Amino acid sequence: MNIDELFEAGAHIGYAKTRRHPEMRTYVFGARNNVEIFDLSKTLAKIKEAEEFIKKTGEEGKTILWVGTKPSAKKHIEEAGVKTGAPYVVGRWLGGTLTNFKVLESRLSYWARLEDEETSGEFEKYSKKEKLIKRRELEKLARMFGGLRNLKTTPGVLIIVDSGEERTALAEAFKKSIPVVALLNVDCDPKGIDYPIPMNDNSSAAISLVLVSLAAAYETGKKVRQSV
Repeated sequence: MNIDELFEAGAHIGYAKTRRHPEMRTYVFGARNNVEIFDLSKTLAKIKEAEEFIKKTGEEGKTILWVGTKPSAKKHIEEAGVKTGAPYVVGRWLGGTLTNFKVLESRLSYWARLEDEETSGEFEKYSKKEKLIKRRELEKLARMFGGLRNLKTTPGVLIIVDSGEERTALAEAFKKSIPVVALLNVDCDPKGIDYPIPMNDNSSAAISLVLVSLAAAYETGKKVRQSV
């Protein structure tokens, strides 16, 4: 990845100066037509730092949890999760996902049991109405927990698109002392985020570029671990 690729993807475009969080000033190069422009040399440096950290995460065999529920991020978050075999959240963040992990585990176990019942033919022992209720419950559980199926333990890292949008996930990560990598625009507060990546977190192309890079770093780390 280079600065030209980031520029082509629109990673440099921020918001109006009136929306800028004071702590993001250091990442701003200037303004054009009242829209602040990121210093992409600083953005690239932060991406490289995050890549190294995520590569190390893969080497250590830790789990990543990818989080991004805004429309421009959903597709790319899911693709990154599938590529890395890691859990992801693209729907509403469920409060307590990290801070009450045992409850999440119980719901995932219940979902797995229901699926086993259906595939083994055990649903046939129920009445038509009971089967309908159970299948609707399966659909609901799939919508709620679909991307979290691979979450077997508390994640080692959260990768978030738009920390302002994902406040609850960020707060839970802070509470559990889980490191965070976050893509954040000028309106976000970078305080407490271990690896902030200042950029346009609304551009689908820019989000894709960065997430593909982070996923590749994680896969590289996993390969290093497997070769030892």
